[in-house]
Amino acid sequence: MGIILNQSFKNMVTTYFGFGIGAINTLFLFTYFLEKEYYGLVSFLLSAANLIWPLMAFGVHNTLVKFYSSYKTRPDRDKLLNLILILPIGVSVVLGIIGFLSYDLLLNYFGSGNDLVQPYIWLIFVIAFATAYFEVFFAWSKVNFQSVFGNVMKEVFHRICITLLLLAVYFSLISVNQFIYAMAGVFIVRAIAMQVYAFSLYMPKFSFALPNNIRSVLKYSGLILIAGSVAVILLDLDKVMIEYYLPIGEVAVYGIAVYIATVISVPQKAMHQIIHPLTASMLNEKDKTGLADLYKRSSLSLLVVSAIIFILILVNLNQLYRLIPEEYQISTVIVLLISLVKLYDNMLGNNNSILFNSDYYRLVLVFGVFLAILAFVFNLLLIPEFGIFGAAMATFLAFFIYNTSKIFIVLSKFKMHPFSLKTLYILLFSALLILGFYFWEFGFHPIINIILKSGIVSVIYLVVALKFNFSEDVTLMVSKYLKRKNI
Repeated sequence: MGIILNQSFKNMVTTYFGFGIGAINTLFLFTYFLEKEYYGLVSFLLSAANLIWPLMAFGVHNTLVKFYSSYKTRPDRDKLLNLILILPIGVSVVLGIIGFLSYDLLLNYFGSGNDLVQPYIWLIFVIAFATAYFEVFFAWSKVNFQSVFGNVMKEVFHRICITLLLLAVYFSLISVNQFIYAMAGVFIVRAIAMQVYAFSLYMPKFSFALPNNIRSVLKYSGLILIAGSVAVILLDLDKVMIEYYLPIGEVAVYGIAVYIATVISVPQKAMHQIIHPLTASMLNEKDKTGLADLYKRSSLSLLVVSAIIFILILVNLNQLYRLIPEEYQISTVIVLLISLVKLYDNMLGNNNSILFNSDYYRLVLVFGVFLAILAFVFNLLLIPEFGIFGAAMATFLAFFIYNTSKIFIVLSKFKMHPFSLKTLYILLFSALLILGFYFWEFGFHPIINIILKSGIVSVIYLVVALKFNFSEDVTLMVSKYLKRKNI
């Protein structure tokens, strides 16, 4: 347990550090060092690769985590690892052949208005392939209880490399064209480094022998492939479709809004590492009372933490946009819609853990596929009519329906929901703070304004949250911290 807690803390630190570097790249370096069209091109290439790599991986990175510990002998584990290594190659070859045969169609598709994309579309495949195998070898290190190196490579390494490459562009050491190819190279290097590390932890004996339960392994991989693809489609489909209907520079503008809102989801990722195994244990032990309590407590705790981030984003948005070029500024309503999606995700607490560790995960997959199709239809209808506002609206509607359906599935099957009166109080109080501080600005530099307003809002929010005990767990944690500091 000590190893798990120690690595979880290190992973949380590296995740925040990586996010900070990513924020500098997204908000400042890309916006000032690259032309808007090329920034949009980079955003599109990465989003398109994110849509493809789960297909290439075929869910084997999750399959490895699930089945590895069930094999007790080294030969059996080697058989699983050999399958894990081979499957993505086979799937990638098939996708590569399809891409090669339809290459002219792809060129015509991207020639409809964004000719800038045409010379680089093959890099989508390269980045996706490298990302798929990085995730495989990252899972390889996880099953050997070593996740810190992989988390650093996933959250920090490529962002630092991109920072250095952007600086190289700024100082005219490389061209923008070379930057794009070098960026793809970073993902290849990252995958190779992860492979070397994974093999240093455990080197299997290579053979073509298959695991005894090959049918179960492939079935699970297929189901997880669907689940992972649905999640990625809902996240990145809008940016890919923006490229088709709008000038490619709009992908960059929309991407900045998405990145700003993404900070709200960080607490959920951190807590997931803790509540996921706890939820699985309660389900196995049929502890319905404990599960219902954890459902509400996790929802309240995540809402309390994510709500203050949500508030700070909205009340400081105007000042933040004063720090970046005018052509990247975007309507507050768009950021609000995407931020509401992230806030709603946090309000679900351990809902995903309940569903995917229960017998009802197949039902969620069915809903997920339906919602992915619905998201495509929403984007198809709304982007041509309303531009990037339409993309934000499509994302909001798709996720609202998806998250609401998951709440009703748990309510129907387990007879419990995550909400209480405190949920309503937190939301109302958050709305009041946003209305009270959104239009109030100091007459100083934007950075000073952001610091001052954030400090005032945070103090007010913290005092009220503790006074009215919005979340017992958060109140206890803050009280212990203040007591240690003799406050």
